[in-house]
Amino acid sequence: MASTLHAAIGAAVALLFWTSLGVTITRRVVPALALPMAPLVGWAVHGAIALPIFFVLPLSAMHVTTVAGVMLVAAVAIWLASARADEIASRVSPWAYAMAALLALAPTAAILPKVSSDAVYLAAPIFDHAKIALIEDMMKFGVPPGNPFLGDAFPRLNYYYLWHFSAAELALVAGISGWEADVAMTWFSAFASLTMMMGLGVWLSGRAAAMPVVILSATASTRTLLEWIFGSENLEAVVGRSAGLGGWLFQAAWVPQHIMSATCAIAAIILMNELARRGSVILVMTLALVVAAGFESSTWIGGITFAIAAPVIAIVIIGRLGPRQRLRFIAFLAVAAVFALCLATPLLRDQLAATAGKGSPVALHFYPMLESYFPDSLRAVLDPPAFWVVLLPIELPAVYVIGMIALAQLFSSRKFDDGRSRVVRAAAALALTSLAVCWLLTSTLAENDDLGWRAVLVAAMALTVLAAAGLSRWIGTRSRIGVTAAGIAIILGLPGGVDLIRSYVTGRIEPAARLFAASPELWAAVRRHSGPGERVGNNPLLLQAMTPWPVNISWALLSDRRSCFAGRELALVYSTLRSRRTEEINAQFIRVFGGDGSPAEVRELATEYDCRIIVVTAADGAWARDPFAVSPCYTLVDESAEQWRIYRVTEED
Repeated sequence: MASTLHAAIGAAVALLFWTSLGVTITRRVVPALALPMAPLVGWAVHGAIALPIFFVLPLSAMHVTTVAGVMLVAAVAIWLASARADEIASRVSPWAYAMAALLALAPTAAILPKVSSDAVYLAAPIFDHAKIALIEDMMKFGVPPGNPFLGDAFPRLNYYYLWHFSAAELALVAGISGWEADVAMTWFSAFASLTMMMGLGVWLSGRAAAMPVVILSATASTRTLLEWIFGSENLEAVVGRSAGLGGWLFQAAWVPQHIMSATCAIAAIILMNELARRGSVILVMTLALVVAAGFESSTWIGGITFAIAAPVIAIVIIGRLGPRQRLRFIAFLAVAAVFALCLATPLLRDQLAATAGKGSPVALHFYPMLESYFPDSLRAVLDPPAFWVVLLPIELPAVYVIGMIALAQLFSSRKFDDGRSRVVRAAAALALTSLAVCWLLTSTLAENDDLGWRAVLVAAMALTVLAAAGLSRWIGTRSRIGVTAAGIAIILGLPGGVDLIRSYVTGRIEPAARLFAASPELWAAVRRHSGPGERVGNNPLLLQAMTPWPVNISWALLSDRRSCFAGRELALVYSTLRSRRTEEINAQFIRVFGGDGSPAEVRELATEYDCRIIVVTAADGAWARDPFAVSPCYTLVDESAEQWRIYRVTEED
């Protein structure tokens, strides 16, 4: 199981190194935000440079430490050799940093196991952290990563994995497990995103904007209140069930890699603003590295949403520049774009190749909003505006409502200098474009609208900054109407935030928690009988009650071995298989481990799916009707009475 102490050590290593590296860069490119931006910029610059290096070098603790050390020394040397000596200016108070660190513990708690006597409970977001198997795989085999989820014919993983690569580096250097590194990276990502938003809010409106960022980020959907008032069934009949569209607190636990990508988008608008004011090689390179890291952590945010928003942001900035400044700014942006594209090409190429033949990954479709309470003919008319006037106020009550009001006032304010005015307009362009992407476009590669769910995160973070800046101004000017309206919006969102945090800390109370508590012993036995690169087959529905949707969670978190078929949910996302073929394989594995598989299907596990090791547990139907015990393809190599049996493929002479 993941150790809280080991995860804390990993988080400390991440914060110390990436902040130290980042501040040597941010001090030169944006000194006014040097400390708040340092964790994100340090991580982005290091990750975007280190990833291609380890396409050549083996990924090991020694090599990771050496590369990190060389990069830090080079950054310090550039700092010391610089002709300019800008002072680090940060008006974010230490108390605000402390509160950000404390709030960042909430999504982190969702990834930690909750141990209680003979049971171990997991929180719902652990479902999306089955990608810990990817971290463990890179720790052993480096990059580019193979596919630990099944033996796909495509030679490379068609997934944006920079965040998980960073976790693998961290695990090797700190000497912790992949699960513990995932926990550490989740905290670091949450903290880095909060400091970025606080720093920008303070820069726009003063020190009073820091704490509102923390408070706004702690809010969530109003569904908690609405369900209490109207009942969950009535609410769902009107506006549907809660899905993956949510604000910072929700997404920081489920998808921290997308949080980092969205933070890169926020950092990019700040760097673009600096580039409009003054040009330098280090500024252009930093912008390119941050944009590349954003794409390599999330195609949906860094590759689609920001790619659509960037031209809009550039036009907004260009509109406030003189003729000579415009040409220089456009030239610098072109260089940064080309450099970022070169860095991202390996991942982009793999994703394009893996999706070839599947059609367009994105389609034009309004975000679905209203449900069965409305007839289909009426929904077609009401759905588009309902996104703006119903869904967003429900899912982002504080951030959306306060942010949009503040945006209107900040636009008309004449208290900003040109630099701050450009950033406000750029943040507005980023927020509105991201919401438009969520509203108009949908992803088609899997069953969920990952594009819409992640695009809204960029807007939520940009609006959080604007809302915090606006709220601090209302407090300073003693605007009773503004402060009262903001207070009501925050109150509407806090119960949902408290409910989320409670669920992160307590986990899901399931009877299967006792069986999961015994899983480390099982997977330790599997590792004794298998090589590091051999694939393991087990019931894809094992411990399915531990997560909101069935996913092979004990294998993903504890096995440290590749799977020959990790389950339907993972195969749909991380393979090039067609949906129909994935369903067929899933049904076959469920039949076999349910005890209803034919001898031919058991043979296929060994010959077609490369299942070198088979695990049968007492919870499987195959325990009583064991097809592997009578199959010539497998030999029993280990067992624990009334718990599990381990079979190994029979070697041919």
